Amino acid sequence: MIKKVLIANRGEIAVRIIRACREMGINTVAICSDIDKDALHAQLADETVCIGPMASKDSYLRMDRILSATLATGADAIHPGFGFLSENSKFADLCSKCNITFIGPSAEVIDRMGNKSEARKTMMEAGVPVVPGTKEPVYTAEAGKKIADEMGYPVMIKASAGGGGKGMRIVQTEEEFLHHFETASQEAKNSFGDDTMYIEKYIPKARHIEFQILADNYGNVIHLGERDCSIQRRHQKMIEEAPSFVIDENLRKIMGDTAIKAAKAAAYCNAGTIEFILDQDNNFYFIEMNTRIQVEHGVTEMVTGIDLIREQIKIAGGEKLSLTQEDVKIKGHSIECRINAENPSKNFMPSPGVVTSLHMPGGNGVRIDSALYTGYRIPAAYDSLIVKLMVHDATRELAIQKMRGVLGELVIEGIDTNIDFQYQIINHEDYIKGKTDTGFVERMLSEKEA
Repeated sequence: MIKKVLIANRGEIAVRIIRACREMGINTVAICSDIDKDALHAQLADETVCIGPMASKDSYLRMDRILSATLATGADAIHPGFGFLSENSKFADLCSKCNITFIGPSAEVIDRMGNKSEARKTMMEAGVPVVPGTKEPVYTAEAGKKIADEMGYPVMIKASAGGGGKGMRIVQTEEEFLHHFETASQEAKNSFGDDTMYIEKYIPKARHIEFQILADNYGNVIHLGERDCSIQRRHQKMIEEAPSFVIDENLRKIMGDTAIKAAKAAAYCNAGTIEFILDQDNNFYFIEMNTRIQVEHGVTEMVTGIDLIREQIKIAGGEKLSLTQEDVKIKGHSIECRINAENPSKNFMPSPGVVTSLHMPGGNGVRIDSALYTGYRIPAAYDSLIVKLMVHDATRELAIQKMRGVLGELVIEGIDTNIDFQYQIINHEDYIKGKTDTGFVERMLSEKEA
C-alpha cells in the first residue's frame, strides 16, 4: 500500500493529486522551483522540497533532484501528473531501480506507445484500425516525399516522439512537402531531441475522440467512455466534452471494445487514453495512446462518478480494479473549457503577471480545477493553462447553458485570458448544433478576420 506520494509536477494537476491523496489518507510531498515557492501546490502539500531555479530543465525535469527529494522525504511513490516527466520512460525506469512506485505504466510500455511509429506498428499487428500511412519511421524529406506522392495529398507529417501538436504539419500539395517536412523535423528535434517522422493520410473535417482506459496488473481492462476533443487550435485542445454527442450506443460499444483491444495489445497498466479520429462517415482510426492522466480527465469523472486519480494510485499500489465494464454508467453531459493566461487578439500571446482580482463561479454541477489565488504571480516559464472550468448537467443543451453562466461569472483580473474567446465558441451556432471538427476554431478565426 502506498503511504507517501511525491508529486513531480506543479499547478492545478499537482493540487488535484494532493487533494486525492489527502482523501485517501496518503501523505504528500510537493516539489517546486524557486519561483514556485508561493504556489498553491507548494502550500497544500504536507512537505515541500525546492529542487532548483525557474527553468524547467533545472527543476521539474531534473530526474536526479526529484529522485533525491523522494528518497530524502521517505516517499514510496511518485505521481508524474501530465507534461514534464509523465511520459519519460527513463524516469519511470529510474523510479523502479530506486524501489519507488511510479504511478503510471511501465517504462517499456511508455517507450512502445511514446514512439508514435512503434505505436502504429503495434496497433496494426493487433488489428486495430490506424490512419493509412507509414508503418516504419521516415528519416529524410526525400523518402517522405516519395511516400506522400504515392499516398496522395493531403497528408499529415508527424514526429515519432511527438505530442502537444509539436512536429506536426498538414501538407496540401506536393510542392509544400519538402518545406513542411524540414520545419516539422527541426521542431521535433528541438522539442523532443528526435527528428524521426512518420506520414499519415490527412483526414479532413475529422473529430478527435478519445477513450479513457483503466487497466490493472492482473489483466483487467475497462473503458470509461469517450471524450470529444474536437475543439482545438493548432492541435491544442480548448474545449472537451463527455460523452460525444455524435456517437450512439452501438458505435460507443465498437470503439470502446477497440480501445480495450488496443490497451491489451500495448500490455497497458494504469490510467491511459486511446485517441481516435472519426471521419464524416463514422469510420474511426487509432492515432496515439497517452500513457498518463489527461488534462481533461475531469469531464469523464463528472459523467461516471469515478475518481481517476484515486484509481491510478490504487492500481499502482497493486490493487485489482474495483469496477467491471458493467459498473460504468454514463450519466448526463459534461463540458470543460480551458482558461489560459493569453491574449487571443494578439495571436494568443502568453500573459504572465499578477492576479489582482479573482472570482470563481460555483453552483450545482460546477467544478473548477485551478491553482490560482488573488495576488498569485503567474510565471512566464510554464504552460499558460490556469483554470479548468467544468460543468455537468442532464443534457448537452443544459450543459452549454450552464457553461455560458459560469464563463460570464468567472473574473480574473491583472492578466489577459481567453475567457471571452471561449464564450464566443460556446455561443457559435455551429458549436451549439454540433457541426464541429478539428478545424472549427481555425475557420472561426478566419471568419473574424474577414
